[in-house]
Amino acid sequence: MSNTIFFIHGAWMTPRCWEPFIGYFEQQGYICKAPAWPHKDLPFDELRAHPPAELATLGVTEIVDHYTSLIQAQPEPPILIGHSFGGLFVQMLLDRGLGRAGVAIDPAPPKGVLPLEWSALRSNASVLFKWMAWEKIVYLAYDDYCYAFVHTLQPEEQWTAYDTQVVPESGRIFFQDALAALDPHEAVKVNFNNHERAPLLLIAGLEDHIVPPAVVRSTYEKYPRSPMRTDLLEFPERTHWIIAQDGWDEVAASISSWLTERAGVSKPL
Repeated sequence: MSNTIFFIHGAWMTPRCWEPFIGYFEQQGYICKAPAWPHKDLPFDELRAHPPAELATLGVTEIVDHYTSLIQAQPEPPILIGHSFGGLFVQMLLDRGLGRAGVAIDPAPPKGVLPLEWSALRSNASVLFKWMAWEKIVYLAYDDYCYAFVHTLQPEEQWTAYDTQVVPESGRIFFQDALAALDPHEAVKVNFNNHERAPLLLIAGLEDHIVPPAVVRSTYEKYPRSPMRTDLLEFPERTHWIIAQDGWDEVAASISSWLTERAGVSKPL
């Protein structure tokens, strides 16, 4: 079976957020791919300064369909690892019968999981309370980024992450997730009772503001009705920047162990 990993980034990010994980898993012998969302495959500086107008119309379905096409083009099902919105997309892709195993790190909540914690509302307020942001490209201010992603890091680490990682985003995806209960198209729906999906690992950072651990636990609790393996790992002192802040390698090592010990993935040669 394939030992290819597809890394799926989240909102405000590009594939460069996966550089630490890609280096780690390539050393483990995995083939790593990190394709961008549609309209976000431009050079970082260009995307940050001049995002394409098409980004304003990008929704969840278009993103998941994009990854579906890429995964189906692989000779064998890859392992899927996603962060934030990417973690939600991993669950949706597994639900479509794609991937041989999935890891959802600090995943945005699927339909049926309500993120009612104050920190989650505060983290998304700059988008959700912006007039007509549903059909606009939105921008993340430094202070909002610090609160949502890196509030426990030192100021110089916060600035470095912001300057080297954050790009404009589609406002539509935030409304699709926040208003999932009212969406007749069920853009962020996951069939928790899918008996044929691949194994899934959910990961929570206990200091995460934008996807608090209670939200990840609520997602996990939706799954026991399925006989397919579903596990939960929690990491103390980790913010939403769990994939790159100090200690990211412990998270990566735990994923590597889970893949071989729980998900039936053979160690690469």
